[in-house]
Amino acid sequence: MKNCILHLFLSAMLLVPTAGFSQAQRSRDFKDKYKLKEAVVLSRHNIRSPLSDSKSALGRITPHEWNKWTAAKSELTNRGGVLETQMGQYFRKWAVDAGLFPENYVPTADDLNVIANSMQRCIATAQYFTSGFMPVGGVEVNHRFTPSKMDPLFNPQLTKVCPEFVEEAMSQINAMGGAKGIVGINEAIEPDYAMIINVLDVDESPMAKSKDPYLDALDNYNTEIVFEKFKEPSMKPGSALKELNSASDAFILQYYEQPDTLAAAFGHKLTRKDWEKIAHVKDTYQDVLFTAPIVATNVAYPLVQYMYDELRSHDRKFTFLVGHDSNLSAVGTALGVEEYELPNAIEKKTPIGSKIVVEKFVGPDGEEFADLNIVYQSVDQLRDMTLLDLDNPPMIYPLSLKGLEKNADGLYKMADVANRFEEAIAAYQAIPAK
Repeated sequence: MKNCILHLFLSAMLLVPTAGFSQAQRSRDFKDKYKLKEAVVLSRHNIRSPLSDSKSALGRITPHEWNKWTAAKSELTNRGGVLETQMGQYFRKWAVDAGLFPENYVPTADDLNVIANSMQRCIATAQYFTSGFMPVGGVEVNHRFTPSKMDPLFNPQLTKVCPEFVEEAMSQINAMGGAKGIVGINEAIEPDYAMIINVLDVDESPMAKSKDPYLDALDNYNTEIVFEKFKEPSMKPGSALKELNSASDAFILQYYEQPDTLAAAFGHKLTRKDWEKIAHVKDTYQDVLFTAPIVATNVAYPLVQYMYDELRSHDRKFTFLVGHDSNLSAVGTALGVEEYELPNAIEKKTPIGSKIVVEKFVGPDGEEFADLNIVYQSVDQLRDMTLLDLDNPPMIYPLSLKGLEKNADGLYKMADVANRFEEAIAAYQAIPAK
């Protein structure tokens, strides 16, 4: 089995399950046995500036000044563009090595499809990726609307909401917190809240000095979830999870963007584990809103259907879809991906710029197989802007699907994966419309 494990994994071998095979450079024996036919990639955008500016609550909850960003709020930063170009260059090396495309290939509309959500950070991510992936290919990045507007394909909105749906969704969410439900979820990450509050120096903030009632939210663990048709699942303002998620998000981005780790933490000396605690608040926020199975099935349906269509497209070789962490979380849950925690990352499920990669292979007897991985830049690769190639790849972590068996070469039967997509589609159709 070790001969089939990529030599690219050697530096991270102890951190990655050795039973898994990745879409990086594979052994000669593997390539002789399986031919890569197609890949469908669902990507999160790369580093953006925070969604809120310094005039918002995010600016008033700390006495410190946030990073001076190279982009307007919510838009892709310069660093994010460079990092995504590097990812595109790595995928070019991988595609050539795998025999999917020759070097300097000029694609057609049949074999390459690139679609981004119509938000600036997604369009820009796709543009930077394709410039590295096919620098002479003249690749067109497709998006439905003018920037910045949510495309229904990527908008994690609920299209079916009824009392039965809400009841089941809340039952599944409360189960994440055990006997105490949503309060239990909050209590479990209380040390993470304390870490963020300490690093923010909230006690010295303009809010604290003016005794702003906004700060009462930091003690409220009874988070209220809102489900409305044609809107994203959301949280009502006024709870710790809702409000501290914004600070968690901003700190994560600042840590990636700011080379000075002390400055990124407002002068506090933090360990990598401390940064993981800060990021855990955002991970929990994502889990609560988008990974209850019935919610994930609801919001992921357009992307699950589209990805399945692309995998069945006869001439397609490579599909690149650019959306958000909520898209990756919901699609993974809808498809029944086993629980995982990513190594060398502070965001443990869907790090910035991460990509779910579904590969389709043809075996020696003509049978089709599939492999699933999540590809992402490690924290050090993000912060150091490390150049990527086949000898210095990004992190590649194998994903497993609940209830499905991999063969001796670490691949699923494509028919089983196709059936899983069909099950996710059927689960959406089974949700009552009203």
